[in-house]
Amino acid sequence: MTPASPWTTRPAPRRLSTADIAARCATPAFGEVLTEHMVSLRWSAGDGWHAGEVLPHAPIAMDPAMVGLHYGQVVFEGLKAYHQPDGSVAAFRPEDHARRFRRSAARLAMPELPEELFLESLAALVDVDRAWVPAADTRSLYLRPILYATDASLALRPAREYRYLLLALVTENFFGAGSPPVSVWAGTGYSRAARGGTGEAKCAGNYAGGFLAQAEAAEHGCQQVVWLDAAEHRLVEEMGGMNIFFVVDGALVTPPLSGTLLPGVTRESVLTLAARAGLAVREQPVPLADVLAGCADGTITEAFACGTAAVVTPIGRVVTEEGEWRVGDGATGPVTGRLRAHLVDLHLGRAPDPDGWRYRLAGPLG
Repeated sequence: MTPASPWTTRPAPRRLSTADIAARCATPAFGEVLTEHMVSLRWSAGDGWHAGEVLPHAPIAMDPAMVGLHYGQVVFEGLKAYHQPDGSVAAFRPEDHARRFRRSAARLAMPELPEELFLESLAALVDVDRAWVPAADTRSLYLRPILYATDASLALRPAREYRYLLLALVTENFFGAGSPPVSVWAGTGYSRAARGGTGEAKCAGNYAGGFLAQAEAAEHGCQQVVWLDAAEHRLVEEMGGMNIFFVVDGALVTPPLSGTLLPGVTRESVLTLAARAGLAVREQPVPLADVLAGCADGTITEAFACGTAAVVTPIGRVVTEEGEWRVGDGATGPVTGRLRAHLVDLHLGRAPDPDGWRYRLAGPLG
């Protein structure tokens, strides 16, 4: 299948009414309110990418011996589409998500989906499920591309056949404006990723491995986990599935991309916006001991995490086995608030877009 090939569309035989969609989206918990359709695309060594179609969202058949099920050849992405002031629909930086999707696939010895097909799949799904794109500023259409190995074989080798799916769901913003800062647990019992591993890939196994640590965080009254380096449990790396930032003596500091961190698209956006706003920006190792000391002596005035789902999430308290430390005054700081507001305005088309980050998936209706 070439990037210019059309997508076959098989719409759901009975579409939901506007009222039905509104009822389903009344309280859209993340991951629960999926739209009516999905995109499917297959790959094999002989045919390459082929059989592109938009079809009703439904359970899929799989062989119990499927490689992806047994050996974890599964990668995915997460990005959002937003209703724009002119009635169009735009995704935020989908080209960057397409490139990261390719890098993740390469790391797991999987075929790389061409960027053109990635972007086409987004537009094809939004076209058929346009009625699901929320108009409210506090909601968005979250898009979940996934690629997995479909071979029915228990041989320990890369698969020879794969399937790409694209799902969409309606979600409210995590930790929206006015939400209280979160508390984070910096434990040393678990590790997310080691050098040479899959930390910089967005693969399924990276997330299942964090479930126990998240449960441990909840036991300590925290909403999220701060991951430390696997070798010494000394350096701060990420927060849950998000990148983390600190405001230190007025400068914005974040851990460098070392091969163990996910290279977040929102992270890169924050770095660009902060530098443009005149903030000093530093990518450098961040020892947990320095974070705790900075919270204690006031040199660290703010901390936040960022990612596609949460945008920018303020951190108000850090908890370790030795005690707890408040970040600044425990409230959302001015730098965090400004960066979040600027990102949201970019998402919703309320701010100029000098970098071309908004990618139109559909024009205004009518």
